[in-house]
Amino acid sequence: MRKHLLSIDDVSADDAATLFATAAEMHDVQHREVKKLPALRGRTVINLFFEDSTRTRSSFEIAGKWLSADTINITGKGSSASKGESLRDTVLTICAMGVDALVMRHAASGAAHQVSQWVDAAVVNAGDGTHEHPSQALLDAYTLQRRIGPLEGRHVAIVGDLTHSRVFRSNVKLLLKLGARVTAVAPPTLMPSGVTPWSQADGFALSWDLDEVLPTADAVMMLRVQKERMSGGFFPTPREYTVGYGLTRDRLGVLGPDVPICHPGPMNRGLEIAADAADAAQSVVLDQVSAGVAVRMAILYHLLAGEENA
Repeated sequence: MRKHLLSIDDVSADDAATLFATAAEMHDVQHREVKKLPALRGRTVINLFFEDSTRTRSSFEIAGKWLSADTINITGKGSSASKGESLRDTVLTICAMGVDALVMRHAASGAAHQVSQWVDAAVVNAGDGTHEHPSQALLDAYTLQRRIGPLEGRHVAIVGDLTHSRVFRSNVKLLLKLGARVTAVAPPTLMPSGVTPWSQADGFALSWDLDEVLPTADAVMMLRVQKERMSGGFFPTPREYTVGYGLTRDRLGVLGPDVPICHPGPMNRGLEIAADAADAAQSVVLDQVSAGVAVRMAILYHLLAGEENA
């Protein structure tokens, strides 16, 4: 891996395999009575979140602590940014205290890349606007690989609000690198502008018909309808969205019992995913959460310790 994790572009297929192997070892820590490794003792990791988060922030905090790093959480509302301080001044002030890594979520696309130009600390992009969320894509692929084996040649359907989803962009990049076939499914109003040229890439396709795609899917990833990012009508009513693009009880019956159902969370139950699907035996939603800690432990380990402690 490079010094930072800003995009899936920073991760090769070999890098992903190395991270997954490390994550598998880290996963075992969750089942120990004492969940501590000394790998990052003496290192300091700051979680700087300008947007709300439960899973990502908590899992990065747990990952750092289980690796024995000193982990501190700072939110935008609890920092001087709420008083008008610029992003540059905020991160320079934090890094002047001698931190080793900065895990950052920000509403502006490209914010993490910009911060990496200003600081010496390793920067991990925990979501920047509608751009990317690389650690989420890594944990999603890791979860699928543990459930269905190597992803090469597998067909993954990604369904939902693609326009506002940074998870979608990172997942497409990583899954294609790992040899999977990806079909993106959404109503025309929620297809990102500029996505059509992607359909020319080997293994990537677009569809507006979920019922046509589901029977051939080896895995299904449902994405949240991000109502907080929407202004205007992207679909007539929630009911119509569910009828056209929700993973309903009827559509669950179309999937084979071994087809994993993913959702990065938080879920809008009854909108993009029915409770029957969210809680089905083939749902890996909670597996994703568990994998998130292991994969983020692997990310911090390789960025901050890497070969020196291998």
